[in-house]
Amino acid sequence: MTKTKAILNEIENVINQVKETDLEIISQQLVKAPRIFVVGEGRSGLMAKSFAMRLMHLGATVYVVGETITPSMTKGDCLVAVSGSGTTQNVASVAQKSRALDCDVIVVTTNPESLAALSAASILHVPAATKFRKENEARSIQPLGSLFDQSVHLLFDTICLIYAELRDIDNQKAFEQHSNLE
Repeated sequence: MTKTKAILNEIENVINQVKETDLEIISQQLVKAPRIFVVGEGRSGLMAKSFAMRLMHLGATVYVVGETITPSMTKGDCLVAVSGSGTTQNVASVAQKSRALDCDVIVVTTNPESLAALSAASILHVPAATKFRKENEARSIQPLGSLFDQSVHLLFDTICLIYAELRDIDNQKAFEQHSNLE
């Protein structure tokens, strides 16, 4: 088996353990949110940013925590917090603060009992390997949290597809939101 096929098999094994109904519920939460905020660190943060970008294409009002143009959160907003371990201090802290502001918090993690998950209204459990390689985590030939990040990217794309269907956004409508300054 090639390394690429081995990676694809790892991703497929993780994705097959995630319930489609969980993705539908999260999509519905996002549709109801007046504004969506995302947070993550490292590669998980990049996955969060790519998710925010696609949600923007689909007409959502969305912000990345920590960017200079991100406004304050208010009651009813929604935070999507991405942390493989669920213990990333900044992500857990932002999740706690968001919950205290009476915002919905969705935590995407391998560890549904983590510090970040304690603040969650919803948890997207992604049973992948993290950089810590704990005994209960999936095995991976890849370094660090690559399997988690790859799986999250595909799950976010699935959420976006459901979100687009719920909001009746097709490719043409999404393309109208795509950057035209290139």
